Amino acid sequence: MKNWIFLSLAILSEVIATSALKHSDGFTKLWPTLVVAVGYMIAFYFLSLTLRTIPVGIAYALWSGVGIVLISLLGWFAFGQKLDAAALIGMGFIITGVIIMNGFSSTMGHS
Repeated sequence: MKNWIFLSLAILSEVIATSALKHSDGFTKLWPTLVVAVGYMIAFYFLSLTLRTIPVGIAYALWSGVGIVLISLLGWFAFGQKLDAAALIGMGFIITGVIIMNGFSSTMGHS
């Protein structure tokens, strides 16, 4: 169970760090740049803990897939970025893939 908490924290930290990238203005603004650096450090730390029990390919697929969806939704709500039908369908496929991997893959490292 804790491996899923670690993976969730890795994803959340990565989403926060990636969101701060937009505000860092090419690393010219101090506080957003610090959020980026600390956020990615936390993300990779918790991802490394996740890799103790979940295979790297599975963990990275979940981490990046869920991150893509969350960042896209955050961009839509917080930054007013547009998501067209193709983007929404693609995110639906990502979510479907995560569900299939989590529900049916024997390599998920459930413990």
